[in-house]
Amino acid sequence: MTAPAEQEVFSFQAEAVQILDLMVHSLYSNKEIFLRELISNASDAIDRLRLELLSQGDVPEADGPLRIRVGYDKDAGTLTIADNGIGMSRDEVIENIGTIAKSGTQEFLRSLTGDQRKDAALIGQFGVGFYSSFIVAERVVLTTRRAGLEAGDGVRWESDGKGEYSLETVERAERGTTIVLHLREDEDDLLNGWRLRSIIEKYSDHISVPILMPGEPEDKAEEEEGTPKPDVTVNRASALWTRPKSELSDKDYSDFYQHVAGEFSDPLAWVHAKIEGIYEYTLLLFIPSKAPYD
Repeated sequence: MTAPAEQEVFSFQAEAVQILDLMVHSLYSNKEIFLRELISNASDAIDRLRLELLSQGDVPEADGPLRIRVGYDKDAGTLTIADNGIGMSRDEVIENIGTIAKSGTQEFLRSLTGDQRKDAALIGQFGVGFYSSFIVAERVVLTTRRAGLEAGDGVRWESDGKGEYSLETVERAERGTTIVLHLREDEDDLLNGWRLRSIIEKYSDHISVPILMPGEPEDKAEEEEGTPKPDVTVNRASALWTRPKSELSDKDYSDFYQHVAGEFSDPLAWVHAKIEGIYEYTLLLFIPSKAPYD
């Protein structure tokens, strides 16, 4: 058995520190967006895994069904979001979380003031959704392992969002990513299954992979009292374009658009049609209500 790797401490990129501070103070009135962002990231990781495995001729579900799990621990004051998507290597963790290397960072910093609704829309637009964790968490621990790497190549990232983060190599048996949020003292309302379900229904019901949560007594009333309740799927878990138009509301279309576009505003218009002939396909076209920042 190999000795555990030493923990390394790194400093955030200067822009990242500014973004963390501005997000925590500017977006607090719309704090529940953090869960939407983390679930959206988990969904993207699963989509990336599907693409990679299918390109290699493998079956994405060979190691079990793809899913996202949201759980909470009242005693520990933690909220957990986990997925079995593509995961990240050590270098990818540093690139994707430790720094913000994408173009547009300065525009983001200039824009992230004042109007909370506008500010919230910028989160997805600039790809910094993970940082929204610190709106409600005083400490965040991320554990991940990229698909295709060995169990000993897992990575644990940890930070209080105040300027530094630590990295260490850990054992992780399964691929994917687990994020544990150590909530601030005044965020106890998030340690409630029905509260979390309401946020998921509001922002993430359209996600096409199952989002699982621990069952509540009302879910399985026939089971003996005191026995652990199995996980239940709390979203529709079906792709919007596969459902009949008659079942879809304007809100369904707007929610889906906001997810794929990283927006908080509604689309200007959309077209949903099924074309049949020599080839059959479904058309789902959205027109944004405003131009991109650039």
